[in-house]
Amino acid sequence: MAEQRPPQIAILGAGIFVRNTYIPRLAEISNLLVLRAIWSRTQESARGAVEIAKQYFPDVECKWGEAGLNDIILDASIVGVAVVLAGQTQVDMSLRFLKAGKHVLQEKPAAASVNELETAISSYNSFNPAPIWAVAENYRFEPAFVEGKKLMAEIGDIINIHVIIEGSMNSSNPYFSSSWRRDLFVSVTIVICIYYQPTLYWAGSEIISVSAITSHVDTSLPPPDHISSTIQLEDGSSGVFVMVVSSRSPKVLWRMVGLKGTLQVERGNKDGKHGYTVVLFTADGQTKSWFYPFSGVTEELKTFLSDISVATLKKDGRYEVEPRISFLEGARDVAVLDAMLESGKRKGETVQVKKF
Repeated sequence: MAEQRPPQIAILGAGIFVRNTYIPRLAEISNLLVLRAIWSRTQESARGAVEIAKQYFPDVECKWGEAGLNDIILDASIVGVAVVLAGQTQVDMSLRFLKAGKHVLQEKPAAASVNELETAISSYNSFNPAPIWAVAENYRFEPAFVEGKKLMAEIGDIINIHVIIEGSMNSSNPYFSSSWRRDLFVSVTIVICIYYQPTLYWAGSEIISVSAITSHVDTSLPPPDHISSTIQLEDGSSGVFVMVVSSRSPKVLWRMVGLKGTLQVERGNKDGKHGYTVVLFTADGQTKSWFYPFSGVTEELKTFLSDISVATLKKDGRYEVEPRISFLEGARDVAVLDAMLESGKRKGETVQVKKF
């Protein structure tokens, strides 16, 4: 039997994240794919990204504008696309390619509102067979959180959950000037969707309701620039989520307090590498710690490529997609944020989280 060839994919988008993250990470796993094209709205932007990509993928083509999109859609050899565009435009673009039979890995957020989610899911469910629709930059793939999941059994039943996110979205951040970051919902959605994911992954339970207070202090940012929320999970456990969009001393911390111990993960640096320190505090007073460098984007891309390779072989739609990248997981992330913002508008009133 002939050896299966790596899947051929295209990237839609040519911005900072494509140039600084997608292309280098794909280069690390270049044996797993063929990068056929990079598309952007303008020829200049597309060419800039293609010049970088040609170091690793010499045959990659430059595509731009409506004609370029149609070229990719009509190219039957391209089986998957990565949609790395402004958050407000991603869903429409994803659905266009899904309808054309292409598998899609879409950057976060899954959508810009719960209403858009409902419409998008309805459209997607009408496709038969439905291509894979995945949501990217998912922290459930970071080794620190994968290992943290394994350690949850050692801390026993959960008493409380703490998530503290003090971000650095200010004028020194390269994404600060992006027009889509100025959008209230999309900007805050991205921060929250990234950072509360590990909590749910570890707990294995969905958030059912929230009560939040929001505020707007830094006028250089869209409102709100702060959220303090209590969260209630299906299994009866509860916790606190605090987010400050721009802090002079950024800090990212998760802490799961259990009957038999505590699990803590903190973002930081070690030996010049960015990553996460995992600390386990056990019932007998012992402390164990591990450091895991960032690699979640690479692992997620590998999973998507593996899934679309299997899906390409099984053309009847009978294949299992890795749950950690499913669009529904991304939809649940957005639903939690939507509830937090709604509660903030209601001065802390408890709001039920929309189920997907």
